[in-house]
Amino acid sequence: MPENFTDPSGNTAAFRAFANPAEPEAPAAPSRTPLLVAVAVAVVAVVLVAVVVWLALS
Repeated sequence: MPENFTDPSGNTAAFRAFANPAEPEAPAAPSRTPLLVAVAVAVVAVVLVAVVVWLALS
């Protein structure tokens, strides 16, 4: 066995590095969730106004 062998179970940090090797992370895509929520709220508001107007006129 080589002299520079390090047992990954020797300490917690070494074991975690062995068990979960670091992978290069992809750049995070910009979040569009707030935009989608705003569009959804606007669509619901327009539908509600249309229903209220339709009921008022009928």
